[in-house]
This record gives sequence, C-alpha cells and structure tokens, in this order.
Amino acid sequence: MAENQFRPWQESYPADVPPEVDTCIFNSLLDMYEFSCEKYPDRVAYISMGHSITYRELNERARSFAAYLQNVFGVKKGDCIALMLPNIIQYPVSLFGSLLAGMVVVNVNPLYTPSELVHQLRDSKARMIVVISNFAHTLQKALLEISLDRIIVTNIGDECGALKGSLVNIAVKYVKRLVPYFKLPDAVPYKTVLALGAEYPYTRPLVSREDLAFLQYTGGTTGTAKGAMLTHHNILANVEQALGMYGPVLREGDEYVVTAIPLYHVFALTINCMVFFRLGGTSLLIPDARKIKSLVRELRGFNPTCLTGVNTLFGALIDNKEFCAMHLSRLRLVIGGGTSVQKGVEQRWFTNTGLHILEGYGLTECSPLVAVCPHNISEYNGTIGIPVPSTEVIIRGDDGSVIMEPGIPGELEVKGPQVMKGYFGREVATRNTFDGEYLKTGDIACWANDRGFIRIVERKKDLILVSGFNVYPTEIEDVISLHPNVAEVAAIGVPSKHSGEAVKVFIVRRNKALTEEMVKTLCRKHLTNYKVPKYIEFIDKMPKTNIGKIQKKALRAMEYQKRGIKLDQNGKPVLPETDTGSDKGK
Repeated sequence: MAENQFRPWQESYPADVPPEVDTCIFNSLLDMYEFSCEKYPDRVAYISMGHSITYRELNERARSFAAYLQNVFGVKKGDCIALMLPNIIQYPVSLFGSLLAGMVVVNVNPLYTPSELVHQLRDSKARMIVVISNFAHTLQKALLEISLDRIIVTNIGDECGALKGSLVNIAVKYVKRLVPYFKLPDAVPYKTVLALGAEYPYTRPLVSREDLAFLQYTGGTTGTAKGAMLTHHNILANVEQALGMYGPVLREGDEYVVTAIPLYHVFALTINCMVFFRLGGTSLLIPDARKIKSLVRELRGFNPTCLTGVNTLFGALIDNKEFCAMHLSRLRLVIGGGTSVQKGVEQRWFTNTGLHILEGYGLTECSPLVAVCPHNISEYNGTIGIPVPSTEVIIRGDDGSVIMEPGIPGELEVKGPQVMKGYFGREVATRNTFDGEYLKTGDIACWANDRGFIRIVERKKDLILVSGFNVYPTEIEDVISLHPNVAEVAAIGVPSKHSGEAVKVFIVRRNKALTEEMVKTLCRKHLTNYKVPKYIEFIDKMPKTNIGKIQKKALRAMEYQKRGIKLDQNGKPVLPETDTGSDKGK
C-alpha cells in the first residue's frame, strides 16, 4: 500500500469533523485579524490583571503601534521585531501591531539569560525589541555584544488604566522591587508609542500567505536553538485544522479561554491567541501560572469555557482544594499539550471535573498542531489522538520502511500546510530535518491501534538503553503517577558499567509516607524487571521550563554533578569505571 493511501485515522474522525479543511479562507493573518475586529468590535478580547480590552480598543492600539513603527521607526515589510513580554495586554497589542506593519515576529522568553538573548537576537537579525521593564536589565547586558536600532520598554501596569496602572507600576518597582535597575537611554516608552502613533497614518502592507509571520525559536529535533520559519499560511492553516477538530464544541462569539501558557510559546500562540481570536473569544491572560492560588481566584471570577495547559498545571490545579470545590458550569473543552499528560493526572482530573483532557501533539516546526484526541473520546487512552484534518503522517522504521502495524515503534514524520518552510539561515539543518516532503519529528511513536490513534513512545534523546533494551521514560512515569502519594515524577537514564544505563526516577511526594519500596512494588506489578527503577530520589521541587515542562536536562546535569561524571565534547557523559550507586538510590 502506498504511503499516501494509508490513512486509518480518517475512520476515527467524529461525524462532525472533516478529513480536509479549507486553509485558504484568509490571505494573511492581517485578513483574519481584521475579520474578527470587524465582526466582534464590542466583545472583550483580553482580560489581564483585572483590566479588559475590547476588539475595537485592541484594534485602535495595534494600528497606532503599527503606524508608529512605519512612520517613526521606518520599518519595512519583512523586518524582524523581537517581543520579550509575558502574558499581559501589551503582548497582543505589540504582536498584532507588528503584523499589521508587515513585520516578522520573533518571540523571546523574558526569563532568558543575556547569552540566550544574544543568540536569538543575533541569529534572527532582529532590528528592534519590545521588552518589559522587569527584564530590561537582561537586555542591557545583551547589548554589550549586539546592537539594536530601536527599543520599546513597557511597564507591567501600562494597560491597566491611568490610575490603577500607575499604582501597579509603583508597587511593582518600589514595593515589590521586581524591576532591577537598567539603563537604556534610547528606549521609547510603550505609552509614548501608542500616543504618537495615533497621530500618524497607517498604511496596510501587501502581505501574502507565503510571507514570513514568525521566526519561532526551538531546539528543533537536535542542536542549538534555531528559528523555525512560519509563514502566514502555516499559522492560518493550523488555525483551521484546530477548528476542524475542536470546532464542533466551540461557539463563535461565546468562548472564554484561560491563557496560562505564555503566548510567546507556540502552543498558546496558535491555540489561545489565534484560534480563539478567530472565534471572537475572550482570553484571560495569566502572567505567571506558577502562582496557583492566584490563578484559582482568577478562574472563579472568569468561569471559562476552555482551559489549555500542560501536565504540571493540571496536576497543580487538581491538588488545589479550592479548584476542586469550584463549579465551572461553562467549561466544555480542556486541551493538554507541551508534554505528555500522565495517566494519574488525567484520571484525577476526570474524577473531579467530569471532563477528559484532550491531549494534543505538536512541535514548533508544525505551527504546532499535528494530532489531537477527538472531542468524543469516552476514556483516557494514553495516545496523542489522530492527525488533524489536512495532515499526513507516517511512522518510519530504522530500515526506511513505512510501518503500518500497531505497536511497532518508529520515527513519526509529518506532511501538511502547517509545516514550516525551514530553519532560518540553516540550509543544512533544514535538509537534515526533512525526508522528502515529510518533516522528521525526532519522536518515536507507534500506531496504538488499527484506527489511526498514535502513541508517542519517547523522544529519541530521552530514550534509556538498559542492557540493549529500549526503555521509555513515559511508560515508567505513567505507572508511578498512578500512586496517590505521587505529585510529580520524572525518569532519566544514568550511566552504569553493568548495563550501559540504569533507570533513575525523581519524585515529588504528596505524603512523606511514600517510600522507595512502595514505588518499586508498584513498578514490579506493571513493568518488566529491567524497566523497574534502580535508583529513586525524592525531591522537594522539579526544575521546569517557563511553560511548566519538567526539565530532564537539568535533572541529568544535577545527577552527573553528584556522581562526579564528566561530559565529553559532545555533551555526553563519560562512562564511569565502576557503577556509582546502590539499589537505595542517591
């Protein structure tokens, strides 16, 4: 059977989900943006820190922002602008304002170190940046190595109204001392940009589907951070693909979505920002989702229809008594992404809310959505669901063959209108990432059944090799997460002279009564002997990324340092002469 004829997932689409969608409804993101602003002018677009902004007000600000860029900064279509902002109203204003000016947006994590910021700004050739004052000191340090034409600085309260905004800015800077000293003499205040921009004419640029909209940075399937070139069509296509899957349970002009994942992350950028903007939705922006008590208070007043998040966020919410006691009468869609949703977390979520977490799968290079669990699933199945409409996927074996039988792992490859043009300025990396028209994801997957559901087995880089046997950390984590006294768990491979690698798990406990032997007993019940963790360590807190994903790289580094293991020039551990641990862990 030919590759392009193998589409078992199409039989699993609900009756109201089409196998193909029209990805050319709009010619550019500008068209989509203007469509929603004209259709929903008086609807609230964003809420942040108790302040709201309608689609009409957002459009006025975004056009002023764009006019300033065009008339004062003299930007041209295709110029790059970096946005170094958390989830506050200034982000969508700057984002849509930049796109309206025909610019390419480079999203930057505000928590970056100066060296990380230098790399991204230099690699993207960004001409200017919008930065929140809380992290302007990082930019100041980065400017010792690079130069920018223009800098716009905003304070966290700049979109909270005149009086409240001033009070917020004073409290943040002088009371909480969250704005370290910085000196950027040529920087222009965000409020000045909007005030002066309103006096200039706005000229709509000619933007087509194939023009770049974003340089979205990612580690890719391998190597250092690279800019995935995402076109207007890539994002627009993914919006329509998402609506193809989720649309039947969504209502135009009546959606209230919680945006706890940073909008500079591609998951929230496409789903929370673009999809719900297309629907005229209202988005509750959460600047720091790590503050669970504050988030729960916001939820009570918002009463959402949709919640997107990652495994750790769902786990933290379901551990919160106030959240569990909350009656979220409008909530009808819960989407999980960014990392695998663990079985124990999903089961507790369903028990308390009556809703399943619809796990999705994507990657930056695919704008990002590739597959999702359909809206009509009746139970947790441990899969990432089925490919979204207008998407082709294959699973390719090490010998190059296309795998069609369930249960046999291989590398997942994707083809569709959401797949990036390539990596910016990196032709070799781009060639190595593509297999003909298919993008190689770097993820090991298998068909979970003959109906096209896909199970992610593991990232290639996270695979543990024990005495020649492949051990997949997610399988171990899923088992351990079932224990009621386990809050969080992560499994990694550690060097072993006897078996090449051994399994070690890190666990954050809910109850200190949990012991190593209890964990091993549970694992022996569900796992083959070589998969049972040899080492178990209880820790107080997991290292996490800005969106809440557990940083296994940090856990490995911590482990190697404790064991006195050196890394070679490729960052790989040098195998010790003797096994450096015992069955009781470290």
